[in-house]
Amino acid sequence: MQIHLITGISGSGKSVALRAFEDSGYDCVDNLPVPLLENLITTMENEGREFVAVAIDARRGQSIGELPALLETIRKKHGVRILFLNADTNTLVQRFSETRRRHPLSTAVSAQQNQSATIIEAIERERSLLDPLREQAHSIDTSNLPSHTLRAWIHELLKEKPNGLTLILESFGFKKGVPSEADLVFDVRCLPNPHYDNVLRPLTGHDEPVKAFLREQPAVKSMEEDIIHFIEKWLPSYIADGRSYLTVAIGCTGGQHRSVFLVDQLMAYFSKQSGLHSRIDLIQRHRELDSRTPTTA
Repeated sequence: MQIHLITGISGSGKSVALRAFEDSGYDCVDNLPVPLLENLITTMENEGREFVAVAIDARRGQSIGELPALLETIRKKHGVRILFLNADTNTLVQRFSETRRRHPLSTAVSAQQNQSATIIEAIERERSLLDPLREQAHSIDTSNLPSHTLRAWIHELLKEKPNGLTLILESFGFKKGVPSEADLVFDVRCLPNPHYDNVLRPLTGHDEPVKAFLREQPAVKSMEEDIIHFIEKWLPSYIADGRSYLTVAIGCTGGQHRSVFLVDQLMAYFSKQSGLHSRIDLIQRHRELDSRTPTTA
């Protein structure tokens, strides 16, 4: 049975994620108490279910600390992967303000302090409780991510093979911050920028005129080769370490031209490496481009 555990910071999009799993054919359970997880899995197994997604968060308090050890037991029989949703504190505070919801841990933290807890104190307490899970999970930072983009990224994740390492190549713009889920970050802002060409400015790294411009720059080719060499050198170590996901983030100023082009180039290169196909899966993301409002016909 393939089990996906969905967890993360309150307000970061767990409900959106769970609906995406449900749309993909998973049997989904929300807000499950940790002590009931083994019973749920046994029931699902007896019913012949193959794909299960369970959302668990920190509102149950200290019992979340029992989860890492429990997951190790479950992994002896089933495939288990963890999706951790995160967002920066300012974004979370804004989201709670807009929805006028209380943070789930506000009451618990208040009782602990014998005084009213601020939302920031509740968020930090939640981060502390969930940190052991975050360290073994695939994380997605939803700070600058619309709901439709999060759903699309999750659907892409679910296309992967159940075993091995997933190499995620992601472009982003430093203007909106470094993705918190990134394991390796390459800053390509030093490269010639198509933004300063009035014809190229409205285009993206997917467009042929931008590609032609960047291919003519020796520094771009050199950067591409250096990044490829670094990934090829260290990827076997990440695989040997038993990692499920490795996110390589390429950043330029706006996340529109240079980083997009280089991620496309890396994707094309690694897709042709037949020796890697049995050990890794590839996923390509463009944070700023993917986050644009989709147009309707």
